[in-house]
Amino acid sequence: MKFDMFYEIQCPKPWAQNHESRLFEETIEQARTADRLGFEAWWQVEHNATPEFSYSSAPDLWLTAVALNTERMRVGHSGIIGRFAVNHPMRAAARTATLDIMSKGRLDVGLAVSGGKEWASFGADPAVSAAEYEEYFQILPQMWTEENFSWDSKLIKIPRRAITPHVVQKPHPPLWQTAGSPTSFHAAGRRGVGLLALTILNPVSSMKALLDEYDAGFKECKKPVGHFANHTKAVFTFVHVAESRKAAIDTGAAWSALWYVLAGPRNFQVPLSSYFSLFRSAEHPNSQSSDQYKISLIPDGQPDPTILTPEPGDTPIIEIVKRMARGEHVSNEEAHELLEQIDSIVIGDPDHCLTKLREYEKIGTDRMMCMMQFGRIPHEAVLRSMRLTAEHLIPKFQ
Repeated sequence: MKFDMFYEIQCPKPWAQNHESRLFEETIEQARTADRLGFEAWWQVEHNATPEFSYSSAPDLWLTAVALNTERMRVGHSGIIGRFAVNHPMRAAARTATLDIMSKGRLDVGLAVSGGKEWASFGADPAVSAAEYEEYFQILPQMWTEENFSWDSKLIKIPRRAITPHVVQKPHPPLWQTAGSPTSFHAAGRRGVGLLALTILNPVSSMKALLDEYDAGFKECKKPVGHFANHTKAVFTFVHVAESRKAAIDTGAAWSALWYVLAGPRNFQVPLSSYFSLFRSAEHPNSQSSDQYKISLIPDGQPDPTILTPEPGDTPIIEIVKRMARGEHVSNEEAHELLEQIDSIVIGDPDHCLTKLREYEKIGTDRMMCMMQFGRIPHEAVLRSMRLTAEHLIPKFQ
């Protein structure tokens, strides 16, 4: 099992002066450190107009900066939002080919769906999301590999053009898909692309069932959407390694993971309750699934209709997130005591984290996408977590 880094690039309030410049400088330092320590890849999301939650609205520029500041680590989109109104395929093909050149052939490309406010910001029609996404997987590898390209469908028309520049990797960079529901896991396998698994706060046993769904879909793949199949399973989770349990508590890593859960729906302008239902069914809110299209966008200026008082059936996670949403104080200790019981959340001392990572290895995870920079964890604590992972954990899986 290989170890990668996964980045939203987060900066919760309150903000210090020049917080964005400082955040960017710290993130580049983390990239250089990850490269030196032996992490295999640096994955970065695309999110737009999401203050606090993600400063990765220009991931191609970010990944170019990471590539130019590193020597061996691969750089990966996780992923490009596959909606024509958000990213025209010609622009995506040109940007990714440029990045492949600038990184000297170290690029991996994933496609994502997103939803909520991100679609509304660009006027993307939810009704055609699945169809556009399917076409995106067909268009991109053709643009990378054909001297002249054209496309004519009900959704998009592209006249015959020579798309430049061309990718360095032959025939093209590996293709991936973000996924978080049984439907999207199966679809990724059926397309013959690598899996970027994005479920959160669910047990590892739930992920095992989803990985099995991906493998089932892969067996059905007669012809991959790209020029070659990529049967690799990468799984995202929160990772924070500290010298001791107390040190892990003091950095606020578990509290920051809960903040992530609370900040997500606020930024995508969907009800917090929709996340609760998806947690119960082990799906990720930004995955392509039938449930996603039932999530209503909260109109601008309107409050979240989620009931924040206790209700029958609330899990401990839902209870504590509701308390945070009500503005109640949740201590680092309480957050840690709750999340250390969840086998998918890797926060603690090296031995504790090793035990949890072994569970991911058992279910067939090929790559761990470690999200270490999240919430309010200080920069120095992120660097320390990376060093401890490289020293105590990565060698155990080689």
